[in-house]
Amino acid sequence: MGSDSSTAVSGTGHGARSREQRREAILTAAFTVFARRGYAQTCVQEVAREAGVAKPTVYNHLDDKEALYREAVQAAAGRVAEQGLAAVERLRGVAGGQVGEALTAIGQALAELWLGPEATALRELACAHAESFPGLSADVRERTAVRLQRALSDHLARLALAGHLRPCDPDRAAEHLLALLTGPAQFRSYGAGSGDGDEDARQAVDVFLRAYGA
Repeated sequence: MGSDSSTAVSGTGHGARSREQRREAILTAAFTVFARRGYAQTCVQEVAREAGVAKPTVYNHLDDKEALYREAVQAAAGRVAEQGLAAVERLRGVAGGQVGEALTAIGQALAELWLGPEATALRELACAHAESFPGLSADVRERTAVRLQRALSDHLARLALAGHLRPCDPDRAAEHLLALLTGPAQFRSYGAGSGDGDEDARQAVDVFLRAYGA
């Protein structure tokens, strides 16, 4: 067992990682294993193996399996949120004639993100054990959807002030746009390469601009 631990920690180069990097690797690995096997069937040893660390290393960073689950889900929410915020950032500096094109590109990126394996697993895990993890689903929503809506609202407010959108409540406009973009994903799944997500994004932006276009 001593040789296994040595291989996991130093033989693969993980000994050189900082404590923060090891923690991030553990949480990423934990999310992968929880998504694959579910909470009940996941053991800490499997998470350690996925992360390439020794089992005691996991406990050096997180007290127990419950903490591992909660923080793994929260960390995944952070990753999904950063991708969504990066997509919305495309609106910065957009001129009037480019608004529709930029919104469509953002919608397509968000649809791909929303339908991707990490975001799909995140939605499932956040709600899977509501009684055991009270408030986790709401916390994930705050970290993802609420942050995204606030960022989108700021950009839409600037576009309205510049005359590229009609005067409006930017918070409500952001809420409407996100509902149009993400709504279809709640009612059906898309096959690989189907293109339905892209078409939904184009239609969603068309509806949005009919209501909010300058």
